[in-house]
Amino acid sequence: MADAEELTIATVNNGDMIIMQKLSPEWEKETGNKVNWVVLEENVLRQKVTTDIATKSGQYDIITIGGYEAPIWGKQGWLAPVGDLGADYDYDDLLAPIKAGLTVDGKLYAVPFYTESSFTLYRKDLFDAAGIKMPDEPTYDQIKQYAAKLTDKSKEQYGLCLRGKPGWGENMAFLGTMINSYGGRWFDMDWKPQINSEPWKKAITDYVELMTKYGPPGVTANGFNENQALFSTGHCAMWIDATSAAGRVYDPKQSKVADKIAFTRAPIAVTANGSSWSWSWNLAIPATSKKLDAAKSFLKWATSKDYVKKVGETEGWVAVPPGTRKSTYALPEYQKAAPFADTVLKAILSADPSKPTKDPVPYTGVQFVAIPEFQGIGTLVGQQIAAALSGQQTVAAALDSAQKQVERDMKRAGYPK
Repeated sequence: MADAEELTIATVNNGDMIIMQKLSPEWEKETGNKVNWVVLEENVLRQKVTTDIATKSGQYDIITIGGYEAPIWGKQGWLAPVGDLGADYDYDDLLAPIKAGLTVDGKLYAVPFYTESSFTLYRKDLFDAAGIKMPDEPTYDQIKQYAAKLTDKSKEQYGLCLRGKPGWGENMAFLGTMINSYGGRWFDMDWKPQINSEPWKKAITDYVELMTKYGPPGVTANGFNENQALFSTGHCAMWIDATSAAGRVYDPKQSKVADKIAFTRAPIAVTANGSSWSWSWNLAIPATSKKLDAAKSFLKWATSKDYVKKVGETEGWVAVPPGTRKSTYALPEYQKAAPFADTVLKAILSADPSKPTKDPVPYTGVQFVAIPEFQGIGTLVGQQIAAALSGQQTVAAALDSAQKQVERDMKRAGYPK
C-alpha cells in the first residue's frame, strides 16, 4: 500500500500485551500498516512514556497507560480524544465505571485494554492438607495465621507472596490497599500527609513481618510478574494481587498449579473501603502522533469484541483480556473457562475510587491519588518502605523520612489548592 504507516507502540511486558503483540500481524495484514513494538518492564515503561509525553518528543504513536495517567494527561491536552472509533465499536458495551475513569469533560482519552481489581489467590490443596478453610472475607490477622502454618522454607514453599519491588504502581499498588484497609489514608482533608500515622505504621509493620517470616527471599526485587512466576510454579500458598492474573494462573499451559487454586476477596483489617484496587491498562494516542488514523485503527482492533473472541479462539478462553466489555462476561465459552469471572467482575464494579478510605479524603483513587504529583511521591514512599523491608532501616524511620519528604513536595506543589 502506498500510504502504509509504521506505528511505534510502547507497552508493558504483561501477559495480555504479549498476546496483543503476537496477534498484531493480523491487523498488519488487514491494513498494510506495520507495528514497531517497544515492550518494557512496568516501572521503565512509565518513566519513558511520561518523559516522552511531557517533553512532546513524539517517539510513540500509541502508548499503554493506566487509569491514573489517562484523565490527568487528557486534561493537559497530551492525548488525542478517541471517542470516534465508529458506531460499530459499541462504546456502550464498555463497563461504565472504567469508561468514566478515562473521560474528562465528556471526552474519552483512552480505550481500556484490560481492567483489574485485586483479590487473594490461594492453594486449596495446601489449605486442605493443613485442615484450614479460607473464609469469603479474610482478615489480615487470618492471613498471617495461615501464612505461618503454610510456610515450609525447606521445600521453598512460602506462606504468602506480595510485591516488594519499589514503585508507585508496584509495591505501593498493593500497599495502598493494605493501608486503606487498616484505616489509613495518604492525606487528610487539608492535604496534610498521613504517612507516619498509626494505621500506616501498623500496616507496614505487619507487611514487613509477613514478608520477613513467610515470604520468599529477595522480596524487594519482586513485582507482579515475579510473583506470578513464583505462584505459577508452586512456591506460594497465597498471593494477594491483580485479578488479571487469574487467566494465567488458571491456564494449564502457563501454570503448574492451575487445578489446585481457588480465590477469595482481598483481605481487610478495620474497613473494606479501598481494600481492593481499581486499575485499567489502556491504549492511548499521544497528541504528537502524526499517524492518527492508523493509530485509531489499531486501537479499535485491539480493544474490540472481535479481538476478545480472537484471543479466546487462539490462546484459550481463559486468556481473554478481562474487565473491559460487558459482552465478554456474557460469552458462554468464557464463563465455562473462567470460574473466577463473576468474582472479578464484582470486584471491578465494587471498587469505589470516590470512597477509597475509612475517613474522608480530598482525592479520588483507591491505590493511587489522582494528582500529577503522585507518581513522584508514591515512588519515593515505595523506596523508603523497600528499605525497611530489606532491613536497612526501621519501619518508623522509613515512614518519618517519607512523611518529611512528602510534606516538602506537597508544599512546593502548592497544596492545599
